[in-house]
Amino acid sequence: MSTSSAHMRHQPSHKAVAFEGLPRLPPQEDVENRSILKACIDARVALAELNMTARMVSNPAILTNTLPMLEALASSQLDNVSTTADRLFRLGGNSGRAADAATGETLRYHMALMQGFDSLGERPLTAVTAVDVCRTIYGFERNIRTLPVTFPWRQTGALAHTPGSELVRDLLTNWQTSLHDEIGTDPLIRMAIGHAHFEAIQPFSDGNGRTGRILSQLYLAEQRLLEWPVLALSRALLSNREEYCRQLNNVTAYGVWEPWILSVVKAVNEAARWSTAKILAIRSLLLDTTRHVQRRAPSLYCRELIELIFVKPCCRIADVVDAGVAKRQTASEYLSALADIGVLDKVTAGRERLFIHARLMALLESEQHVAIGYES
Repeated sequence: MSTSSAHMRHQPSHKAVAFEGLPRLPPQEDVENRSILKACIDARVALAELNMTARMVSNPAILTNTLPMLEALASSQLDNVSTTADRLFRLGGNSGRAADAATGETLRYHMALMQGFDSLGERPLTAVTAVDVCRTIYGFERNIRTLPVTFPWRQTGALAHTPGSELVRDLLTNWQTSLHDEIGTDPLIRMAIGHAHFEAIQPFSDGNGRTGRILSQLYLAEQRLLEWPVLALSRALLSNREEYCRQLNNVTAYGVWEPWILSVVKAVNEAARWSTAKILAIRSLLLDTTRHVQRRAPSLYCRELIELIFVKPCCRIADVVDAGVAKRQTASEYLSALADIGVLDKVTAGRERLFIHARLMALLESEQHVAIGYES
């Protein structure tokens, strides 16, 4: 659709813009043209490869305890909530009790993402899911807003009004219905449209961006395009942040759908390929670590122990005990022995000892997908 479409709304100026007339879904424009459908095919191939690669990892928890944490980090950064991967993994195993505000909020994002995936086995994605996700992110009771809200317009800083509170529930019902009733439309297109519409509704007084990005991943899972929450979608959006904001603005203000849908579908493609490469590198490091332990300390080798230090890159003695690998004294000896042969780094954090899987942490924090190997 060109920017001269008769369906466009006026471009927001530097004064408040109200969206009381936010159009209902589905869009009236053709959203399944050749370019979009080709992008969907490419993204579906990438998602299928991601799912296949994830199945190659012996213990799914290795992936679901690490890659979703990176997704939480990137999504929080998109909303200017900043922490580090090191803080997340160090404090994540401690339920975030000692976390600073930003780290605690990001850890709760991770929890919301994981709980959201689990909930799909009990009920479909609905507005209730959105409420649960937002409440978990903030850690307290949060409901669909009943008061008007004004927020800074993305990039320009101008103030914009969202739809009035009396319309929010009606718009959410339309959003929910559109996700599940437009059966003939590719789910990737429905996901992109649904994400933009959710952001335009702004159903909560805060946290809509992060909630919406979790809902997008849940929708891909519900539509059987994503088996585990290992898609680095927010990282792809963060790397193209200005474009993401600009196209989202253009949908809300102008009704320009095609560039937005293309950008989201291409972000899914990029995210899937990035996540696939990261999983392959994690699997390579897992095999390399296994060989190193078998060579340097064969009496220490235990598959459950090796997998645990990949599930918990910042491991505690209690983690080994809780996993049923060993009792406390033996668990301490196991972790210390792994430190002695260069697999783990032993550090003191307050009153407790942490055993850091430095090679895995470096791999998770890097944009590259090459693990640091062990010397023979």
